[in-house]
Order: sequence, then structure tokens, then C-alpha cells
Amino acid sequence: METHAHPSPPIPQLEDLGDDLLTTSPRQRVVALARPLLGVFVYAAAMHFGLWYLGPLIVFWIFVAVVTVTHDVVHGAIGLTPRQTDLWLFLLGAVLLESGHAYRLTHHQHHRVFPGPDDPEGDPARLTFWGSVLQGPFFLPKLWLWSLRRTRGRPKQHRWLLAEAGVHVTVIVASIVLWKTAPALLAYVVMVIGGSWVYPLLTVHLPHRDYGDTPLNQTRTLRGRIIPAIFLELTYHLEHHLYPQVPSHHLARLAQRLDPFFHEAGVEVWRVP
Repeated sequence: METHAHPSPPIPQLEDLGDDLLTTSPRQRVVALARPLLGVFVYAAAMHFGLWYLGPLIVFWIFVAVVTVTHDVVHGAIGLTPRQTDLWLFLLGAVLLESGHAYRLTHHQHHRVFPGPDDPEGDPARLTFWGSVLQGPFFLPKLWLWSLRRTRGRPKQHRWLLAEAGVHVTVIVASIVLWKTAPALLAYVVMVIGGSWVYPLLTVHLPHRDYGDTPLNQTRTLRGRIIPAIFLELTYHLEHHLYPQVPSHHLARLAQRLDPFFHEAGVEVWRVP
């Protein structure tokens, strides 16, 4: 007896889910862009008052704030002009000693071709757990070098990549030279560099592990009240892959509107606190 698999229903068009999901108010834009800078100020204040034990917690918050808003900037989701986008990619990357322009290139490539080849950002999804852990120290340099090669013949983007690398090297060298007089700077540099080593595991391998062959099973979505709020909605990874133009502050609302479709399509929703 033959059995026929029921095809998945078509993925809804964004206009059917609501154009309001694309809106970003001036206040939302300012809050998103100000969070990372506020985090740096809070870190500096905590170190000034000798609250060293708060350092890792503050740096974790800075990571979440930077990754969230940079995601939105890369996808043009919060209403910045091209010039503003370039400047904010530079500034946001500088906060974590990363290249915002390299991230834009590799992340767009990831959305275009995953799970296909020539996707340096998505490579850890094909590795084992420990393989992705071992990728940590090499992941961001690899993305930067890939981007540098891709921008040959595009002098403006090439210069942004070189400028970002120059700033990062300068800050690292300064933190070493000034470690006796400014130990908080060296501590910050060590934490942000060390923190970036978990990117292959946390942002690529775990969300995409055991990916399937359709857009609905190539990544996951985590639903809940506490964890998604702590990570500023970054846990809605499937929703983001389906509709990358939706800013992070609307992903929870997008998820609610997709619930009937996910249920009909048999999409597994992971529940967290």
C-alpha cells in the first residue's frame, strides 16, 4: 500500500502577516543603537567603583545588545540610510572588536546559500559539537579574510574592513601596554575576545544542528518568556531566517502570527522558560 506525504502548506507572505511587522519608531531605533554604548558606559562605571565581579555580566549584556542591533542593521531593518549603516556597522563592531562590515557580507551569504557551500558563517553547522568549539579562536578571523577577498574591486568596502582591523589591533595593543594603569581595558579586551569564541557553537552549530532540506527545518525557534527576553528575541531564529527583514523587536509578535502555520506544517517549537 502506497503512502503519500502531505506537502507542507506554502510559507505565508509577509504582507499577509502584517506590514506593521516592518515598522521601527524613532524611539525603538534610538534604544536599540544606544544599548551597546550604554553597556560600555556601565562597564566603565562599574570598574571605576571597583565592582569587578560585575564585569562578566555587563560584558554578556553588551554582547547581546550588539549582536541584536547589528543583526537589524545588517538587514536594513531599522531604517538607517546607507551612510548611517556603514558608520553603525563600524561603531558596533568596534564595541566587541569585531568587523561589522565582514559580518554583513558573510551573514547575507549565509542567508543566500545555507546549507550550501561557500558559507563561512554556516560552516560550524556541519561540524560536531567539539569541532564547533575548536573553531572559536579562528571563526571571526576566517570571516574577515573571506570578506577581504570578496571585496577586491570594491575599494570602499575594502577600506572599511581594513579600518576595522586597524582599530581592533590598536585597542588590543593599547590594552597590553597600559595594563598597569588601565587594567579594566585589558580585562574588557580579554572578555570580548574570549566571548567571541562561542559564536560558532551558540549562534551557528546549536541553532542549525541536524538541519533538514527545507526552510522550515534548517534552524529552530525557542519560545518562552524569560530566555527570549534576556537574549532580546535572538532565540526566534527560524522566524528570522524566514523573514530577515523583520526587526528583532517584532520577532515575538511575528512568532505569534506564525503559530497556526507552524502547527499545520508540523514545525517543532522548542519551549524554554
